[in-house]
Amino acid sequence: MTSIVLPKRIEKKLKEESEKRGAMEEEIIIEALTKMLNEPLNPDEKTEIHLKLSEKYMDEAEEYLRKRDYIQASEKAWGAASQIVKALAAKEGRELRSHASLWEYMDELAERLRDKELRYLWGRANNLHQNFYENWMPSREVELAVDDVKMLIGKLKTILEK
Repeated sequence: MTSIVLPKRIEKKLKEESEKRGAMEEEIIIEALTKMLNEPLNPDEKTEIHLKLSEKYMDEAEEYLRKRDYIQASEKAWGAASQIVKALAAKEGRELRSHASLWEYMDELAERLRDKELRYLWGRANNLHQNFYENWMPSREVELAVDDVKMLIGKLKTILEK
């Protein structure tokens, strides 16, 4: 992936937009580029992007765990979870653009699949997102929650591959 250097003012606005929309910064940049270049993405391309971002963020979460940076590990694991959910929705031709839409989609998915564990694992991912802002989880709990996110990703990848 290409590294982008941004002026502090734009970086701040990007971060604010990311928080407001519940989207990772890379998603917002990709969206802006596709609009500017007049190159809309098809559902397969969106699925591919979200899947790659999920993998990238999980790798980063594991690296932050090794460094014992539990706050950043929390956010990256949350990002990995949200991206795999968005990948699955994109495969169905849906676009999730808020925390509420992520929750609604996961509720529908768990109901459709009759899988209570999905609800639990999704909740654990959201605990990590909250921990990024509040830093209330003990380090061991962050490690366990990241493992739960890996389980969530594994389950959703299996569904995605069907």
